[in-house]
Amino acid sequence: MISKNKLKELAAYRQQKRCDEEAVFVVEGPKMAAEAMASGFAVKVLCATEEWRAESGERRAESGEFYEVSQAELERLSNMRTPNQVWMLVERPDNSSLITHHSSLVLALDRIQDPGNMGTIMRTADWYGIRHIVCSQDTVSCYNPKVVQASMGAIFRTRVDYVDLPQWLAGCGMPVYGATLDGEPITELSSRNTEPSVLLIGNEGRGISAEALAAVTRPVTIPNRGGTAESLNASVAAAILIDRLIG
Repeated sequence: MISKNKLKELAAYRQQKRCDEEAVFVVEGPKMAAEAMASGFAVKVLCATEEWRAESGERRAESGEFYEVSQAELERLSNMRTPNQVWMLVERPDNSSLITHHSSLVLALDRIQDPGNMGTIMRTADWYGIRHIVCSQDTVSCYNPKVVQASMGAIFRTRVDYVDLPQWLAGCGMPVYGATLDGEPITELSSRNTEPSVLLIGNEGRGISAEALAAVTRPVTIPNRGGTAESLNASVAAAILIDRLIG
């Protein structure tokens, strides 16, 4: 069981600032909990209902603190509308220890703001074996609870660095494909990309910043076949371009 004071203490982690200060992030639901346990990330606190405990209680020894909670108590901890059985507080990894390249492509994100887009982009990158994402400092945090959930486990398999993006791009030593509205049609590329390179995706509404765009060596675009829609969702555009480049 969990005390009122402990519940109050843990509920403070609903605030992103508190998580950032202590270099932790929140994981919720049985699927994501299983991903966290399989990842080797350090679990500091695990709170779960009796139902989850009955199914997965043998894993308690792998975690730090464990508390059985009621559904009402779980709701006090959760940022979700309908919490599902388990809430975890997980330590963020030291990115310097993570392998960065499993594919020929590094994904760069410039000022992505929507957590759903960020998580979906991470999930897509995971599907294609991309293990390194580089973000501008003003891109939404990969540890935002909505990003974590939307990543569907990719958060545990992907190195995400936040950097001075224009500077990083200028010094990366790789060709930089940039998603623009007036670049080379992606459908006209003669072959799949095989050399180490970067794919740069810009902000949902404003595209790539002028500073980052200056480092793009090969602007590419997705042809607008219908001719009516103004633009594609950032995560959809990323998926199409990734598939074309390395799929």
